[in-house]
Amino acid sequence: MSTLYVVATPIGNLKDITLRALEVLQSVDLIACEDTRHTLKLLNAHNIKKRLISCRADNEAQSAAGICRLLAEGRTVAYASDAGTPSVSDPGALLVHAVREAGFPVVPIPGVSALSTILSVAGLRERSVTFEGFLSPKVGKRRARLTELLARGEAFVVYESPFRLLKLLGDLADLSAEREIFVGREMTKVHEEYRAATAKELLSEYAARGKVLGEVSVLVLGKKRA
Repeated sequence: MSTLYVVATPIGNLKDITLRALEVLQSVDLIACEDTRHTLKLLNAHNIKKRLISCRADNEAQSAAGICRLLAEGRTVAYASDAGTPSVSDPGALLVHAVREAGFPVVPIPGVSALSTILSVAGLRERSVTFEGFLSPKVGKRRARLTELLARGEAFVVYESPFRLLKLLGDLADLSAEREIFVGREMTKVHEEYRAATAKELLSEYAARGKVLGEVSVLVLGKKRA
């Protein structure tokens, strides 16, 4: 039956793939992916050979139309973003919407996400956590949104590039110096690291390193916890 499978893939360690995900990737007619080169590495690691097509942020609407045509021909398709769960700060939402609107079933194949990974090791006691994903790279918009999130007094999670981590920590130190921050860097990879301190302390630590490598997830704890 024509079906789109939304497949979660590892955020680092290629062994963090579920048995069901491997089974689906092996069984479908073709695999749509954010970056064919990236997904090919995962498939090669597990001896899976399939036709790959691109479905990334800047061509998602066009690619979704093509995938709907393939489904109409009776094909089965899996979709994988570069890392983690598609549609969670990754492409995939437009594709899922288009496929469902076209009347085809969409089946999730759950697995790893950076959000659940950082929460699992943070020791978070709050009941409510806001997931923000990537903030705007523009200074004004980033600070304005951080101000809104901090004003709620609840914990929230943002993703950040290593190139903008110091700017993010600097904003947090300016806006709410007392808040405790938990940083997960290079999660599940060889050099994974977890640090908990105030934004001011973490800003000083990472600035002293000179260069920060690897994708970063940042959990800002709520006021009560801090």
